[in-house]
Amino acid sequence: MKKTVLFFVFISVVYVFVSCKKDTVPSDNLNLLTSHIWAADSLLADGVDEGGAGGMLEMFKGDTKFNEDGTGYVGDITGTWIFTNEETAIQITSDSLALPVSTNIAELTDQSLKLTTVFPKQTNPVTYADVRMTFVPK
Repeated sequence: MKKTVLFFVFISVVYVFVSCKKDTVPSDNLNLLTSHIWAADSLLADGVDEGGAGGMLEMFKGDTKFNEDGTGYVGDITGTWIFTNEETAIQITSDSLALPVSTNIAELTDQSLKLTTVFPKQTNPVTYADVRMTFVPK
């Protein structure tokens, strides 16, 4: 009888450990990134404003929203996003882009989002411009 009780206690303990899932808590970066609609503050390529009409970053101008489910938009681009490199970078994928855009997070606070990347130049697609996109909460 004692062995049967111990067996059922053991099985019950194992069942509790196996059936309990650890709840995932959203990271600070996820909370900061998804808690705002971000407005483009500056869109620079090689230090020059390229967010205006005809600029190489014109499509990124406007509001930006990162949703917790990995969807969102950056200016005129709608698509999906994921954190990469231990949440120090973001990769944006869209049908509007020839290739996914990988950006480094230079700064992410409740008041500022700064992303850096390289982007092919319009005049010579074999060369790249250093891009810095700065956003503020709307």
